[in-house]
Amino acid sequence: MRYIITILSLLGCFLTLNMTAQVGINTTSPDPSAVLDIQSEVGGVLTPRMTSTQRLAISTPAQGLLVYDITLESFYYYESGWQRISINNSRVNYKLVKDASDLAEELAAGGGSTYLLNSNFLYEINGTIVLGAPINMNGAYIEGVDSSQDILVNGSGAALFQGEAGRIRNLTISGGGAPIFDITGSGSDLLVVNNSVFTGASSMGTLSSLGTVFFSIIQYVNNNNGFNVSDIDSFFMSNVFWTTSNTGTFATVSGTFNNFQIASGRIEADAGEVGVDVSANPIIVNEASLNGLSFVGAGTLVSRYTAGSYTDFSFTTDWNVNCSGIPTETDDQSTANFYSTSAITTGFTQTINTSSAVPIVGNGAFDNTELFRFRSNPANNRLIYEGKKVRNFQVNASLSIRVTNAGNDFYSFIIAKNGVVVDDSDALVLIENDTQIQSVSINTVVTMNSGDFIEIYAQRLTGTGSDTLVVFSENLTIR
Repeated sequence: MRYIITILSLLGCFLTLNMTAQVGINTTSPDPSAVLDIQSEVGGVLTPRMTSTQRLAISTPAQGLLVYDITLESFYYYESGWQRISINNSRVNYKLVKDASDLAEELAAGGGSTYLLNSNFLYEINGTIVLGAPINMNGAYIEGVDSSQDILVNGSGAALFQGEAGRIRNLTISGGGAPIFDITGSGSDLLVVNNSVFTGASSMGTLSSLGTVFFSIIQYVNNNNGFNVSDIDSFFMSNVFWTTSNTGTFATVSGTFNNFQIASGRIEADAGEVGVDVSANPIIVNEASLNGLSFVGAGTLVSRYTAGSYTDFSFTTDWNVNCSGIPTETDDQSTANFYSTSAITTGFTQTINTSSAVPIVGNGAFDNTELFRFRSNPANNRLIYEGKKVRNFQVNASLSIRVTNAGNDFYSFIIAKNGVVVDDSDALVLIENDTQIQSVSINTVVTMNSGDFIEIYAQRLTGTGSDTLVVFSENLTIR
C-alpha cells in the first residue's frame, strides 16, 4: 500500500487534470488554450524519429501528423502530403536535393520507374546525386550552384531526361554511358540549358517536336556522340564547346525548323567524325544560321545538303553561315559567271533585223562556273538570283564581236534585268566594216530581288535591213 501511495504522489506532482481535460506536465495550471502544457527547463519534447522510407510507409497518415525524418534531417508534417518544416523562410515550390532519397516522392509519383518532377518546381542539386531512374522534368527547374561540385549522375542505364522538357543550369551531368536526352514534345515545350557540363554519355540523345530549345555556355567532355534534333520550332545554341575528347557527330539535323541558330564556340571533328550533319535536308521556314563558330579537325566538318546546296558549298539559301574552317555562305557572297563555249575563232552568230534590244543567244552554247545563290539557264545567257536578301550587284561583262552588213551603224550592248534594259549599262560601238572585230566592256550595278535575272542584250541604234552579229567570246560575272 505504501508503494501505491508513493506512485500516486509522484504523478500528482507532474499531472493535473482539470474539468476541461487539460493536461499539465510540471505545472498545476496549464494554459487555458492548451490541451497539453509541458513546462521544463532541462528537456524538450522528442517526436517519433524514422527514416524517409519508414515515413513514406505510414499508412493513411492523419492530417497534422508530425515526425522527424532522420534521413533528411528535418521535421515533416502531413497536410494532404508530407510537408517539410524549414527553419528559415525558404521559397515555395522549392526542394533542396542532397541525396536521391530527397526525390522519393517524385519517384513514387513516377510509378517507381521515373522521377516525375513537380511542374514549375525548383530543384536545387547539392553535391553528387546518383539517380537509378530517368527524370521527367515536367516543366521543372533543375539547378546547381557550382557546376564543378553539383553533379547529376545517370545510373538508370537509359536516357536520363525523358518525357517532358524543363530547365537546367549550373550542373555537371554525367551520362553514365547512356544517352542524356530522349524527349519528344507536343510542339510547344520549352527546354533551356545554361552554364553546364555534359560528360560520359553514349550520346547527347534525341530532341524532337519541341517549341523552343536553347543551350547556352555548354561544355561537352568524353561523349561518344552528339544530338539528333528534329522538328523544333526554334532551336538556339550559343557558346558551344564540342572538343576533341568527344567522338561521333555533334549535331544531326532533320525535319522542319522555323528558326535554327548556333553561335560562338568550337566544334572539332577528327578523322571519321562529323561536325554538323544536314544531309537529311532539313526544311527551314524562316532562317537558319551558323555564326562565330570555329570548325576544326580532319573529319567531315559539315555533311552537306544533298539537294538545294551549291557546288563546293554545304547549305541552302535558307542558311547564313559565317564561321572559320568552313566556307562562308550568305547572300553577300552570292556570285555567278557564264561564258560562251563556242569556238573562239568562229564564235556563234545571231541575226539582227530590228531596232529593239534583244538577248544575245543566237546559235551559241553557254556554260557557267562559280554559281553560288544563282542558277543559270543553259539555253540562254540568263543568270537568276536565288538569295533571300535584296542586294546591289556589280556586273562586269566582256564580248568580242563583229557585225556584217552594218557599216557605219551604231550598236549598243547592254545589261537587261527581267527583260528590261538597264539604261546606265550601255556600251556603244560604231561598226566600220564587215571585217572589224571589236572588244566591248560593260560595267554596271544592278539591284536584284530573289528570282530576278540578268542577260546581255544587243541593240541596233542606226541602220536597217538584216545584219549578222558574230560573237567570238562572251563572258559575264556578277558578284
